[in-house]
Amino acid sequence: MAELRPSGAPGPAAPPAPGPSAPPAFASLFPPGLHAIYGECRRLYPDQPNPLQVTAIVKYWLGGPDPLDYVSMYRNVGSPSANIPEHWHYISFGLSDLYGDSRVHEFTGTDGPSGFGFELTFRLKRETGESAPPTWPAELMQGLARYVFQSENTFCSGDHVSWHSPLDNSESRIQHMLLTEDPQMQPVQTPFGVVTFLQIVGVCTEELHAAQQWNGQGILELLRTVPVAGGPWLITDMRRGETIFEIDPHLQERVDKGIETDGSNLSGVSAKCAWDDLSRPPEDDEDSRSICIGTQPRRLSGKDTEQIRETLRRGLEINNKPVLPPINPQRQNGFTHDRAPSRKDSLESDSSTAIIPHELIRTRQLESVHLKFNQESGALIPLCLRGRLLHGRHFTYKSITGDMAITFVSTGVEGAFATEEHPYAAHGPWLQILLTEEFVEKMLEDLEDLTSPEEFKLPKEYSWPEKKLKVSILPDVVFDSPLH
Repeated sequence: MAELRPSGAPGPAAPPAPGPSAPPAFASLFPPGLHAIYGECRRLYPDQPNPLQVTAIVKYWLGGPDPLDYVSMYRNVGSPSANIPEHWHYISFGLSDLYGDSRVHEFTGTDGPSGFGFELTFRLKRETGESAPPTWPAELMQGLARYVFQSENTFCSGDHVSWHSPLDNSESRIQHMLLTEDPQMQPVQTPFGVVTFLQIVGVCTEELHAAQQWNGQGILELLRTVPVAGGPWLITDMRRGETIFEIDPHLQERVDKGIETDGSNLSGVSAKCAWDDLSRPPEDDEDSRSICIGTQPRRLSGKDTEQIRETLRRGLEINNKPVLPPINPQRQNGFTHDRAPSRKDSLESDSSTAIIPHELIRTRQLESVHLKFNQESGALIPLCLRGRLLHGRHFTYKSITGDMAITFVSTGVEGAFATEEHPYAAHGPWLQILLTEEFVEKMLEDLEDLTSPEEFKLPKEYSWPEKKLKVSILPDVVFDSPLH
């Protein structure tokens, strides 16, 4: 629960909000991390020392449900000459370390990130006659903050968030989000580390899909070129009724060209999928999905899950050298990747704990495999092939209904246990499939109708007998059964 009040009004555990010239008495009482961020806000809005603020009544560190202590709301006049409309500017407080006493975040030094290293911002177009900012963006920011705190995964510029609902709970087409650097807020050095500001940008479903298939940064650049869709400062207009591709059909050509030239930055999805080893009878005790010790089924080991997790996270970056992390990396704390490290495995669950010791799980070469996907997952196979494998990269499907994964790899990917000699290989319930460029081209021809899934009926089966590979597109209900 939250309340709305001016930031200078007294509230629970919140003294008045000082700027750089605050009286010493206030500055000494004010949390240092909060004071540093307020200083940046005062630099940008010197005429609004006490903006309206949504504040959590019961702070997160006291057991409340909202991780953000405050969300300040400023009125930004924009710049009409630069096609930047007047708008409301929302700024969060709480993803970074505000207090420095470990009540929320562990202090790791002044040179690294403060807390999660960022705060969220949002720019909402001001409607004519609107005298006060709507408060729904504050709850939207709390929702994203809950995800960060619960998963301990950080956001980066270019990330996309599938929300599947109008951001303001209206009938708007703006139902998803991209993230980018705030165009005005500068990084802040606080006593507890550095804080950057990531801006939420509302987008339509078609724009989200384009970001998934190409990359978020590319779509953000296109949005900047369309004033009604965001313009230079990427201001969200919840009344926008057209996508950028409807406003300017030529933009779709730029996306298609980008995928062809750059490939896709999406390296994996959580999906409804499964696989069967057709080279051995289903009742074989050594079947990849039914090996048991006592009554315990084989599951993804923690280290396998760790590698799959990195595979998924690396898809949010531009990978110049596609490498799958080694199965047995020597690590201390955290994970080795180019982005700011997650503080917890994002795919971690009770089922990802290794029941069988990892060193006892051998990698098996398979002669023939059957891949199964639901319609939504199957529709991504052409993207996997064209946008990833033809660019020397990899793509992973991580099952959301069972403890298994499928990774497609090209011949240019290092660290895979599937090889050209043995293109189908399984490490426990994790299957890797290595596809040559020639076979990928053949599959793209045969799977062309997957790009228009509404035109075919389920189930749908594709088969390449000479490669001993079969792919089935099945109804969702199949994956909801205990067998999957």
